[in-house]
Amino acid sequence: MRHFFAACILLVTAALGTVATAQQGHWIQIEAHPTLRAAEDAVRGYAARTDGVAGFQLSTGWYVIAIGPYGEDEAQDRLNGLQAADRVPPDAFVHDGTGYEAQFWPVGANALAAATVSEPVAEPVAEPAPLPEPDETVAEARASERALDRAQRDALQIALQWEGLYTARIDGAFGPGTRASMAEWQEMMGYEQTGVLTTRQRAELLDRYQAVLDSLSMRTVFDEDAGISVDMPTAMVNFSRYEAPFAHYEGTGDNGVRVVLISQTGDQNTLFGLYDILQSLEIVPLNGPRERSRNSFVIEGSDGRIESYTFAQLVDGAVKGFTLIWPVGDDKRRRMALDEMKASFSSLGGQALADNAGLDQATQSLDLLSGLRIRRPSLSRSGFFVDGRGMVLTTVEAVENCRRITLNETYDAELVATDPALGVALLRPVTALAPAKVAAFLTDDARLNTDIAVGGYPFEGRLGAPTLTFGKLAELTGLGGEPELTRLSLNAHPGDAGGPVYDSGGSVIGMLLPKAAAGSMQLPGDVRFAADSGALAAFLGENGVTVTAIEAPAHMDPFDMSGQAAGMVVLVSCWN
Repeated sequence: MRHFFAACILLVTAALGTVATAQQGHWIQIEAHPTLRAAEDAVRGYAARTDGVAGFQLSTGWYVIAIGPYGEDEAQDRLNGLQAADRVPPDAFVHDGTGYEAQFWPVGANALAAATVSEPVAEPVAEPAPLPEPDETVAEARASERALDRAQRDALQIALQWEGLYTARIDGAFGPGTRASMAEWQEMMGYEQTGVLTTRQRAELLDRYQAVLDSLSMRTVFDEDAGISVDMPTAMVNFSRYEAPFAHYEGTGDNGVRVVLISQTGDQNTLFGLYDILQSLEIVPLNGPRERSRNSFVIEGSDGRIESYTFAQLVDGAVKGFTLIWPVGDDKRRRMALDEMKASFSSLGGQALADNAGLDQATQSLDLLSGLRIRRPSLSRSGFFVDGRGMVLTTVEAVENCRRITLNETYDAELVATDPALGVALLRPVTALAPAKVAAFLTDDARLNTDIAVGGYPFEGRLGAPTLTFGKLAELTGLGGEPELTRLSLNAHPGDAGGPVYDSGGSVIGMLLPKAAAGSMQLPGDVRFAADSGALAAFLGENGVTVTAIEAPAHMDPFDMSGQAAGMVVLVSCWN
């Protein structure tokens, strides 16, 4: 019994000693970071200026930088001194170490088990940051380097390439380019710049690369329906659905990453058709290089929001490829994932997605193509051909502040001239066009209260051809007597603005202007204005366009007038 009580006393004493030791383990917590790399970069700076710096992984997955351990009062005194010397941030605080787990700095240390610093340490005079001790001399590093095989040497170049330091091809040869990138890496990490990585440095470089690779969880995906095998960042995307000719792999959470596999039975015509179609989609930004050969194409794009890469090729009687979409600002991981996808992509044979795969359940919309949103212009208005070179007259509203202007969403156009007072603009197609119809301007005044028609795209291109909207010529001037305007009685849509105003014989008597913004005076809904044909002819003449003129009004059947509008009226689109 006596021995039993003695044992109990020893256990209680040991327990109290443990508690006392734990109470002495207080830390000055400086910073916390979500990634190991950010924490490693920060901890080196503090360690160069201050003793006792350590880095730990938290139980939450974050990484913390701290100084210690101390007794609680001593930790507070130390914190006050560090803050007075401006060596730690103002929001640093004393922490009891709860949640501190694996130590990542200094490498191999275990500060959680270290003895408590009994007295605050006087701040040293600021000195240049010491370089980490090398684990090998340069001669020893060269000797250990010679033992590496080709795959290991390639791996080092790949990791240096991922760091953005090595730009040449992966050849396993450590020439001047590789040596320079190794020296840059050593400088970045705070090591002496020898251009020869030691065993420990090589391991650190590869560990950094592998940590990011692990975060992507690159795994081979065998999509049997699409007939494609490719390594994908499975931590970032999951299979969603088929909508021929695409297999959609959507991002997990809101990470913004997407993979789209391309799979369609076909030939070169199919390949070239997809090349054109893909560039109309939002996931393929307009800015970026394009390469197309007889059997494959590559499209790259960036719009400040996403980076996009698309590859497709003719193989096994089908067009197969992929698009990788990645948010900007995460370029290292994007390049790593893309390199793995490009290197691993292969066809599994003649199997390809059926033409109707997934389309029964797909959301049908004019704004979608097999589940992918079609790029739409910021604004579309109407215009019309005014000479045989394809020059187009339209409203200023259609071309203001545009990064790109297109005609019929196909042909690029450039702005030649504007008259803001009149509200008109002149466009020249980048590639000369041969219009089917050209405007013939009426030189005489049209008769009041006669029937007129406006040719335009009232729904901004959602209908594939121009539409005629009929009305009356109400007045030969504006409401204030403006001679360059005519007043119309017409119920038109915003997309009609810029379209030609025809008389009953098909002659152009003006161009429809946008509806005036509502002010203190509210006009009836059918009141619209057009720029007069005489003012238009003068504007065109000043800018080198010889107009076709007609004197006497005639009469044209509405059906024939629709045909004339189809050959003359143009959809003018502003892209941003």
